[in-house]
Formats: sequence, structure tokens, C-alpha cells
Amino acid sequence: MIPGVTSRKRFSDLSEQEVLALAISSEEDDARIYRQYAEMLRKDYPASAKVFDGMAEEEDEHRRRLIELHKKRFGEVIPLIRREHVSGFYARRPVWLVENLGLERIRDEAEAMERDAERFYRMAAERTTDADTRKLLGDLAAAEADHKEAADELERKHLDEDTRTRENREAHRQFVLTWVQPGLAGLMDGSVSTLAPIFATAFATQDTWTTFLVGLAASIGAGISMGFTEAASDDGVLSGRGSPVKRGLSSGVMTTIGGLGHALPYLIADFWTATIIAIIVVFIELWAIVWIQNRFMETPFWRATFQVVLGGALVFAAGALIGAG
Repeated sequence: MIPGVTSRKRFSDLSEQEVLALAISSEEDDARIYRQYAEMLRKDYPASAKVFDGMAEEEDEHRRRLIELHKKRFGEVIPLIRREHVSGFYARRPVWLVENLGLERIRDEAEAMERDAERFYRMAAERTTDADTRKLLGDLAAAEADHKEAADELERKHLDEDTRTRENREAHRQFVLTWVQPGLAGLMDGSVSTLAPIFATAFATQDTWTTFLVGLAASIGAGISMGFTEAASDDGVLSGRGSPVKRGLSSGVMTTIGGLGHALPYLIADFWTATIIAIIVVFIELWAIVWIQNRFMETPFWRATFQVVLGGALVFAAGALIGAG
């Protein structure tokens, strides 16, 4: 065995008892994940939280049936084996990763979980010789396949069309407030505010390396400043704008990206080649800002175009004139 590498079993090498133990631990994990989803959603999306509560209860019932079968066939002691102990076995995404992607993404993840579980039970049923075990695993595979219908039934019970529409609208609003709005502010600041120092340096020195260093410093400095400013400006409790850490991260990263976009071309040694490419990048950045404003902030297209493109052109002209002078 290679040092530092944990040996994992292949699924085909598991005994029937180990397959049952793996099914039990998987059901426990899935029930726990659904309950975490429910708790995350309970405050803002109570109807969706009830749906995940119901799905967790179904996973608990699956686990109970599996444990009863294990007791009948192998006794009270269940081997400790989990998904990560089996080579090539499906894994679950971390809850913290999914929660940052919004309500609809959580629903999609739950559907993917059910598909993975169904596939596992069908594989397990095919390789067991005990009739009772084979029947239970087949029943659980069918139950996982039917979970979509069960979830639909729970949604019909707890999540009528008006409620679903309201929750989706709230999820979109929260996404815009927490991620899009701070990110857009950062992208605008990084793209526009760094134009003057970068192009002033470029035309004053015609030294691409010096211009790149100035652009790199301006971009990173602006990103750090914008990130901390956004995070410290509002804790999100009263305004409902969400986590200050998420908003600060969005703002800081997009500010840095906005500045680096037209600083990176100056890694090219030829001054005019680098400058022409940088100008093209600026044009793309400004139109990206216009698109985001129109798409997410519902700003009329021509108003956004006038504000962003005219403002960017004026800042660029100021930097170029100062540098050329």
C-alpha cells in the first residue's frame, strides 16, 4: 500500500453483511442531509423545509427496515462501513457547498441523491443470494425511484403553486442581494476605477512590466478594500441582504477580476499589442456589466449602456491623457 493512501474496498468485494451495513449508513447520512436542508430553509422557505422533513422521515424508515433485516440475518452488531470506505462509490456534495447555490439547486441535489441511491440498491440486489435481502433491496430501489413521486406529493401537500412561486421569487431576490449586487458593484469598481492608473502608467512609461505591476497592485488593493468595506457595511440582519462574508467575498473577488482583466495583457512584452488587447478586454468588461445590470438588476439596457460605457470611456480617456501628458 502506498504510504499516506487509505486502502478502500471495491464494491464487488463487499460481503452481503457489509452491503447491508453500507446501505444503513447511507440512509443515515441522507436523512441527516435532508434535515440539514430543512433547517437551512426553515426560516425563509418553511414550505420547502417541510418537504425535506418528510423526505428525511422516509430515509429513517428505510434505515429501520434495513436494521431489522440485519438483525435477522447477522445479529445486533453492524459493521462500520461508509461510502468513503468503498472505492468508486458515489459521494455526497458538502452541504455548505450546495446551500450557497440557492433553493432550486438544493432541490436538484435532492433528486440526484435519490437517483444515486436507486442505482446502489439495484446493484446491491443483483449480487445478493438471500431471497429476503434481495427483495428488500429491490423494494428500496423502487422506493428511491418513487421518491420523486413522493416528493411531488409532499410538495402538493406543503408547497402549492403560489407558495412555490413566492419562495422561488424570494430565493432569486436573496441571490441578487447576497451575490449579484455586491459582485456587480465590485466588477464596476475594479473595471472602471483601475482604468486611469493602469493606462496612465502605460502611456507614461510604455513599459509593459511596470504597467502590469501597477495594475496588479491596484486590482488586489481595490479587491481587499471593497471586500472589507462590503462585509463591514451591513451585517445583513435588518436589511435582509444575507451573510456579510458572502457579500464581501463576492465584492472583493469581482473587484480584483475587474482590474486584472485589463492588467494581464501587459504581460505581453510589445507595448502596442498589449495595449490594444487591454482596450478590447475593457470593452468586453463594460458590456458584461451592462448585461448583468439588465439581466439581474432590471436596469433598462440603453440606460445601463449609457451609464457604464460613457463612464468607462471618460475614465479611460482621463488616464490616457494624464499618461501621455
